[in-house]
Amino acid sequence: MMKKRELGQTGIQVSPLGLGTVKFGRDQQVKYPWSFKIPDDKAVLELLSLSCELGINLLDTAPAYGNSEERLGQLLTNRQQWVIVSKVGEAFENGQSHFDFSAQTTRKTIETSLTKLNTDYLDVVLVHSDGNDQRVIEQEDVLETLQKLKQEGLIRAIGLSTKTTAGGLWAVENTDVVMATRNSSDHTDDTVLDRALELNKGVIIKKGLQSGHADSRAGGGGIAEALSYVFSHPAVSCLIAGTINPEHLVQNAQTVEQLINQRGQSK
Repeated sequence: MMKKRELGQTGIQVSPLGLGTVKFGRDQQVKYPWSFKIPDDKAVLELLSLSCELGINLLDTAPAYGNSEERLGQLLTNRQQWVIVSKVGEAFENGQSHFDFSAQTTRKTIETSLTKLNTDYLDVVLVHSDGNDQRVIEQEDVLETLQKLKQEGLIRAIGLSTKTTAGGLWAVENTDVVMATRNSSDHTDDTVLDRALELNKGVIIKKGLQSGHADSRAGGGGIAEALSYVFSHPAVSCLIAGTINPEHLVQNAQTVEQLINQRGQSK
């Protein structure tokens, strides 16, 4: 079973592998190499149970992931054992993404997520950037609003899921957590990870498996190689992998556990 690690200075203990849940609620406008069917409740429950057995405690969701939040709220038991990461800024409706970073929409999004997830707090909330990180940071009210919601006790930690190096560096220096990209084809956030290591900030990795394209069957170098690359940087707290295949989930968890044990990482 994977050992938990600190998510920066948040006081939150997370598994090094997190379960992405976009496939629980959305099958439109996704970039996976193969088509898939949204799993039924029985399959989702089995994945959640298996995750527990493997030591996975972090679930990554978002309002933009269809009805993922609502399904988790209906199916999750033992809320206290899960670290739930959700997001604000992006909504997905009628096959299209829409962005709104206003104070009013941010607060409403959090209130809706709390209701759907059947919880009275969120562990981590990230801003779902539209690509223009600096404008979101400098001109929008979303981050100030998230800080207020954190002070109100509705959120334990806040951060950004960034699209630029400058945005990632700002997130590391001014928030609790950054969601950054790291894979063998994308090194743009390495300076962000370096800075996060210096400041002991939480780092959640997205696109580590390149939305499945790292799989050798999709022409990639293989999942084990991709996982090894992600965890070769000591700043990494957790990698999100969005599989709905139980066999792949087990393989991913075993590989990550072996990698961390080999390197003696205790981040």
